[in-house]
Amino acid sequence: MEAKAIAKYVRVTPRKADQVLQLIRGKRVDLATEILLFTPKHIARTIRKVLQSAVANAVVMEGKINMESLHVKHATAHAGPTMKRILPRAQGRATPILKRTSHITIIVEGEAPAVAPPSSRRARPAAKAETPATAKKPAKAAATPKTPTRSRKAAASTKES
Repeated sequence: MEAKAIAKYVRVTPRKADQVLQLIRGKRVDLATEILLFTPKHIARTIRKVLQSAVANAVVMEGKINMESLHVKHATAHAGPTMKRILPRAQGRATPILKRTSHITIIVEGEAPAVAPPSSRRARPAAKAETPATAKKPAKAAATPKTPTRSRKAAASTKES
């Protein structure tokens, strides 16, 4: 069973993101989370969020899942669109600035838990449904209409007069 999470348009170069992703490829999810928690690069926080999202997707897809069996199968950073900016320089020149973005993809893989064998206890027989002929008819309620109840203030004002 595989689950995937993608973070798009992350404002970091794919090369810098891939340096952190190399640390967690093939590792168990709990170990990868600890590694990302103590990695000093700022992109590690974003990658940790993507990893947690992939784990949450696995839980939603499969229900109960053994967290120890989950491991990072695939972790990549692909290039996203590049924002182009211009920095003015001396004598009317301009220097281009390329602000790169990346798309971070993490796929986790794990074993689905085996279905528990049925218990050895015998199931209780289902309660017998009453047939319409044997069902008891409810007693008719008295046909007296209900009188409206008065509030405490109204009752107190009538006592005083």
